[in-house]
Amino acid sequence: MRYDLAIIGAGSAGLTAARFAARLGKRIALIEANRVGGDCTWTGCVPSKALLHAARVAHAIRNAGRYGIAASDPSVDFRTVMSRIRAAIEQIYAAESPDALRAEGIDVIEERAEFADSRTVSAGGRRITAKRFLICTGASPFVPPVPGLTDVPYLTYETFWQLESLPSRLTVIGGGPIGCELAQACQRLGSQVTLAEALPRILPNDEPDAAAIVASSLRRDGVELRLSSPVESVRRSDDGITVTAAGDDIAGDGLLVALGRRPNVVGLGLEAAGVDCGDAGIVVDDYLRTGARDIYAAGDCIGGFQFTHYAGFQGAMAVRNMMLPGRSRARPAHPPWATFTDPEAAHVGYTEEQARQQFGDQTLVSTLPMESIDRAVTDDAGDGFIKVVHRSNGTVLGATVVGRQAAEALQGWSIAAARGLRMGHVAQVMQAYPSLATGNQQIAWDAYLDGLTQGFAGRALRWLSR
Repeated sequence: MRYDLAIIGAGSAGLTAARFAARLGKRIALIEANRVGGDCTWTGCVPSKALLHAARVAHAIRNAGRYGIAASDPSVDFRTVMSRIRAAIEQIYAAESPDALRAEGIDVIEERAEFADSRTVSAGGRRITAKRFLICTGASPFVPPVPGLTDVPYLTYETFWQLESLPSRLTVIGGGPIGCELAQACQRLGSQVTLAEALPRILPNDEPDAAAIVASSLRRDGVELRLSSPVESVRRSDDGITVTAAGDDIAGDGLLVALGRRPNVVGLGLEAAGVDCGDAGIVVDDYLRTGARDIYAAGDCIGGFQFTHYAGFQGAMAVRNMMLPGRSRARPAHPPWATFTDPEAAHVGYTEEQARQQFGDQTLVSTLPMESIDRAVTDDAGDGFIKVVHRSNGTVLGATVVGRQAAEALQGWSIAAARGLRMGHVAQVMQAYPSLATGNQQIAWDAYLDGLTQGFAGRALRWLSR
């Protein structure tokens, strides 16, 4: 079975690559050992956002009194919640199922693949040869070597969705996006959640002031945050599972380990293919090519940022680099991301600290609180801010948006940062009122006017206006 391109792994990177290559008229084999769709569809983005939506509804019912609507303590049927989540998964999966992909001209092989050499893989007893290969095997939950952890039942983001009832007391280890999202969702649905984080704050990759607002929201919902609390041991106890962190015991009847992910590289026969693999994952250059000339890798299996959109971008760039003239860098250092707590925390580009390290005194920061945006006021969503990091000439370096639907409001800044636009460009783009996006224009306009009306240029403008 000979193909132009054989792709190992049908998650975000693999699916994007397969569909792009198929539209170029190439013969494609898409090989998947588990379920087409990968983590995002089955255990990541899709189910977690469906869970967060259900939790937000419960939270709204509980707090409806402040809007003159009779509030109540919602009765949560967790089985029905999970059933609705599975329905969302199936609806999204329908567009990426093996039958749907085959209808697009992609050969889907539902077997485990292993390289025999740099030109051949075996999959389910078949030998598949291709001109080029793309490895997109993703990643799995990282489980730390904590004493006693393997002796107790614990959950990861993969196994959480097998629950039939919500733990009454849930301990979450890890204050990254996964830990924070699931902690808030479970708390709002009726569990008492304690989150233990080894660092002094949650969301360590975000701006500190963004993390602080999310932490305040978690506490307001009832989540107990144990910061600067590295986990030392785990053991069974009479009433469930006890986690010892920073010398204190945390008792619960459920345990979720959310400490990141590690690349899926075992059993691929990488040595036979001449592909190097390090601690972070498969080794590639800036264009996603491995040490073997015709083998590329993309997505979570090469380490770095673990985002569905990042993996999909790399899948497309890998096909572009291997099949079209020229080549494009495929490992951007400052991609957009969002944590979908309530409020959301979304970011793109440089943080303020990174920008000051890179550009020094040329770095300027403009901030607008959400309570200054009319739509945030009408929606009772004043917690948060828009923060834009830009150079003294107005060039946008990065932005953080914290608030309701912050990920949507971030999109304009993603374009600005990616295209090297200036605050003046953003200021001149009219936004529909009232929307959160008007805050983007508002903060950009203020910064643009500041630059326009200060110094010699400002004096000249004032003279001309007379």
